[in-house]
Amino acid sequence: MTTPKKIVLAYSGGLDTSVILHWLVAQGRQVVTFTADLGQDEDMEEAIAKAYKVGASQAYVVDLRKEFVTDFIFPAIQANAVYEGRYLLGTSLARPLTAQAQVDIARKEQAQTLAHGATGKGNDQVRFEFTYQALAPEMEVYAPWRDPAFLEQFQGRPDMLRYARKNAIPIKATRRKPWSSDANLMHISYEAGELEDPARKPRDSMFHMTRSPRQAPNRETELQLDFQDGIPTAVRNGTTGESWTGPLELFSYLNQVGGLNAVGREDMVENRFVGIKSRGVYETPGGAILHKAHRDLEGITMDREVMHLRDSLVPRFSELVYYGLWFSPEMQLLRGLFEASQRYVTGAVTLSLYKGNVTIKGRTSPVSLYNQDLASMDRSGGFDPTDSTGFIRINAHRLRAGALRARKGG
Repeated sequence: MTTPKKIVLAYSGGLDTSVILHWLVAQGRQVVTFTADLGQDEDMEEAIAKAYKVGASQAYVVDLRKEFVTDFIFPAIQANAVYEGRYLLGTSLARPLTAQAQVDIARKEQAQTLAHGATGKGNDQVRFEFTYQALAPEMEVYAPWRDPAFLEQFQGRPDMLRYARKNAIPIKATRRKPWSSDANLMHISYEAGELEDPARKPRDSMFHMTRSPRQAPNRETELQLDFQDGIPTAVRNGTTGESWTGPLELFSYLNQVGGLNAVGREDMVENRFVGIKSRGVYETPGGAILHKAHRDLEGITMDREVMHLRDSLVPRFSELVYYGLWFSPEMQLLRGLFEASQRYVTGAVTLSLYKGNVTIKGRTSPVSLYNQDLASMDRSGGFDPTDSTGFIRINAHRLRAGALRARKGG
């Protein structure tokens, strides 16, 4: 008789993955669980204990918070990555890191199969499986929400709740919130349930990372952010004098101070990779602050043509992140180009936070391209204004030609 293949399941400890774990074990499968600590503020010891109680042969929790900041969040900030002009890609950045660490555990356990609990309508199934295929093409993939046998038993949450009660699977005894959420250091996302009506206003009680602007302080909080080659290196609170330099500490503080000042909320309808429009509400306080500060510093440090070329590729970079193609050849190519563009993005940005607003107050750089004398309207600074006559004449040739053609034709 063939020995059942060992499965490593991406495990959150929630209802879905706990039911999936129990169901797989009931089918005679040996299941190892893997939980990524990405700063989602959950009890990891409880997750391990629950996994063993439900039937896992081995349960792993790996602290990926620092790696998440340095290897995924900061490169996205360098790239000014924003999907469809608004979404700062919190979940999209987390999935490839989670799947990468899951592959490492599978190799350690000599497992043959990788599994996840993502639904068949969403983006996460693609993000998990693209990473699996890129990093472990020899392994099998099991997606229960696309398995007819699993779908025959579980149509949705009511079926899973009944199964959990019947099999004594521990579930939190709290009333279900009418939405689903996903949290990590970068953000909390909210979708589904009552949020599926795009006209319905989110409840104030839904938000956890950010205060409402009405409850935010009535005075500005001033920050100075330092960057080296486009990477944040320090933040200083101008009001308290406190400062942070470690990547994880720096980003955690920006989440804290940004949330206190109501920064980083976004409510949008986006286009999923699978072709469905979806309403998502996001809280991304630290990411929103860094995005605006970084973009501002580029204004005095980046060559115009380099900036315009890079900007033309930002939507493509953001799509690749959103689609789960972090480990694709095209992403490797783009990341190399984007990192090269950041060579001189070094300096400091001063900004203030106030009731949901991030307001730039000033910027400095030791490698600035800004020449105050040259830019001044009050002195020449070495600029000969008579040169502009020929500059304008040459660049206007096509406009004159078009105007003359229109006259002849009209």
